Amino acid sequence: MRYFAKIGLNNKVVAVFNVHENELKDSNNVEQESLGIQFLNQTLGNGNYLQCWKDHSKRKHMAGVGSTYDEDKDAFIPIQNYPSWTLNEDTCIWEAPVAYPDDGKFYNWNEETTSWEELTS
Repeated sequence: MRYFAKIGLNNKVVAVFNVHENELKDSNNVEQESLGIQFLNQTLGNGNYLQCWKDHSKRKHMAGVGSTYDEDKDAFIPIQNYPSWTLNEDTCIWEAPVAYPDDGKFYNWNEETTSWEELTS
C-alpha cells in the first residue's frame, strides 16, 4: 500500500488514503506519485493530494489528519500538542522549551508549569 494525504484549507491534512502500489506504476513498472494523484482524482474527485511515507523517508513525517503540509519545506508537520513548544525548522518536530530529562526515568509534560513531571507508579 501507498499513502496519500488530501490537503485542504490552510494546507491542513483533511484525510489520508491507501492506494495500491499498482495504481502508481507506469508502463515501465516504475512507481510515479503523479499516477497515484491521478487515480485519486478520478476515484474520489478533484482534490489536492500528496504522497506520504510511514517510514518518514520523504516529506519528514507521515501525514495525519490535522497535520499541516509546508510547501516550502516539502514536509508534513505534526499537530502542535502544547502552545509552549516550538517548531524545529530542520526536523519539523515540535520541541519542549525544556529538554526531556536524561536520567532513565519517565516523564509527562505539564503545560501549566512548562516542565517535565516524573511519572510515579
